[in-house]
Amino acid sequence: MKSLSRIASTLIVVACLAGCATVAGGTNMLTDERIVAESAGALGLAPSDLALLSRRTAGTNTYATLRGKDKAEYACVINGGNLLSFGMVNPPTCSRR
Repeated sequence: MKSLSRIASTLIVVACLAGCATVAGGTNMLTDERIVAESAGALGLAPSDLALLSRRTAGTNTYATLRGKDKAEYACVINGGNLLSFGMVNPPTCSRR
């Protein structure tokens, strides 16, 4: 009986976590302009020096691919920018591709 209770508790926790990720992904407030601005700051570039090529949101993270005026491409991950974080974001993590 104790193991059945433990399994039920585990399933409830997993369902809640999955629900949080769905809410976070569905309420993403990051505009393309904000993604470029946040990423430019992390890369030490001006926003006008970057173009957003693609973006994808999964849970609380937004994954963006950007291209600089020098044709260099960057992959950035921005955490936050959704209802669960009240629109706030952590500094992006960017790397050259």
